[in-house]
Amino acid sequence: MRVGEDVKLFCGTATPELARAVAKNLGKELSHGTVSQFPDGETRIRIDESVRGSDTYIIQSTSAPVNHNLMELLVLVDALRRASAWRINAVIPYFGYARQDKKVQAREPITAKLVANLLETAGVDRVITVDLHAGQIQGFFDVPVDHLTALSILGNHLKTTDLSDSVVVSPDVGRATEARRLANFLNLPLAMLYKRRTSPTETEVTHVIGEVDGLRPIMIDDMISTAGTMRRGIDALLKLGAVPDVRVAATHAVFTPPALERLSHSAIQRVYVTDTVPFQGGHASVEVLSVAPLLAKAIRNVHDHNSVSSLFTT
Repeated sequence: MRVGEDVKLFCGTATPELARAVAKNLGKELSHGTVSQFPDGETRIRIDESVRGSDTYIIQSTSAPVNHNLMELLVLVDALRRASAWRINAVIPYFGYARQDKKVQAREPITAKLVANLLETAGVDRVITVDLHAGQIQGFFDVPVDHLTALSILGNHLKTTDLSDSVVVSPDVGRATEARRLANFLNLPLAMLYKRRTSPTETEVTHVIGEVDGLRPIMIDDMISTAGTMRRGIDALLKLGAVPDVRVAATHAVFTPPALERLSHSAIQRVYVTDTVPFQGGHASVEVLSVAPLLAKAIRNVHDHNSVSSLFTT
């Protein structure tokens, strides 16, 4: 899966291990650059090799610290543009600020659109990302967006486990389409939680749609932040007779406190996440799957002008 010498791969400080894994899958080394800070905290970037006429890819999640990593990405884009790169592709495995994709109350910002504007103004020619919180964010960009999904990675791994008497559960209406795709992929029934948001970070489950009595839930979501939604959803399923043998699958392991504490629920047997957000470990039930091969194939296909959708169609 090697690519030509005109492909240059860069990364910031957010996801260096993932970037190295992507480069390895492409048979390349990461290009040379310096990412540091001035004494007052300002981001300092220097590209240490020629990129004139190159097809460049910056691999950088905008995960915590979100503002710092986003600024690193923007400065990297500006540095490559001023160094006369032919094309600048932002590979953003986890797209921060995606939860603010619409106005829920008066006088709120739509920050996902703001980030899209910032990236385009900086000089991004294409965005490659994984499992956006809301698919319509693709429409916030006027440059091409390749919206990949880790559903097949999670699904293929789940197929290696015992799926007898299991049911795929969507944590809310917004993830129903992805949950249905996973249920079809695994040939399992589907259930869905209906929740009411009580604050920007808190929800409560009001209804469970579908049969869960006597079944082992597989909960699927795009991200796990505080794990409050997962915890309340599992409690609601157990009250309706679900077997306390729950598996959780999510793409982005944001894991803000007290997420890991909540994921220690006795009914949760396994949590499957990907490495779009770095996870240092320390939790026995969490298993990390890599999206590096998926990103590498996407980069290769973009560079070779081949189809990207064929990589994740299930």
